[in-house]
Amino acid sequence: MDEYTRPDYKSMALITIDVQNDFSLPGAPLEIKGTMEIIPNLVKLLELFRKCAKPVIHVVRLYKEDASNVDMVRKKSIEDGVSAVRPGSDGAELVKELKPDNLRLDSDRLLKGFMQELTPNEFVIYKPRWGAFYGTTLEKFLREKGINTLAFTGCNFPNCPRTSIYQASERDFRIVVVRDAISGIYEKGVGELTNIGCEISVAQELSDKLQSS
Repeated sequence: MDEYTRPDYKSMALITIDVQNDFSLPGAPLEIKGTMEIIPNLVKLLELFRKCAKPVIHVVRLYKEDASNVDMVRKKSIEDGVSAVRPGSDGAELVKELKPDNLRLDSDRLLKGFMQELTPNEFVIYKPRWGAFYGTTLEKFLREKGINTLAFTGCNFPNCPRTSIYQASERDFRIVVVRDAISGIYEKGVGELTNIGCEISVAQELSDKLQSS
């Protein structure tokens, strides 16, 4: 790491990607194996970011029943009746371990492009495709908060976390990838992220650095 890529722990936000019931719970319609196993590490980070009053942004998907906002690869299955992360459903909710005070998503507000504030430092944003920055106000929000470093966690590395990380890199954010808090991550992907200047960490290591910064 150098002066351009080194994480700034005083100006860091935690990003969670798609840690929703329909992607995470055993037997869920679009279950991603291994997601429930990373929840304890993610919760450890959430608790620390909350304690330190650092921003947390939960990025979610919502699939309308008519499939009008669904990515092409899943559009046919949703049109054919598969119900997954449907607005207002329990399946669309964040996994309960992540929620502050068991708050529910405001799907109507999210689908209109607004962020939902869960607490003064914790927010939810809806993304219409794989990447957290595509068609969202996430970059504007982070710039306004003075955030220059992002710690990424979440569900199914090959799709949404990886896309979001690359989008963050091309926007010149400093990046920490918490490998034991991302499901589906693999060694070749880790090497590729290192090559674009990401710091690869684990939850305990990141917690220690945050508390000592």
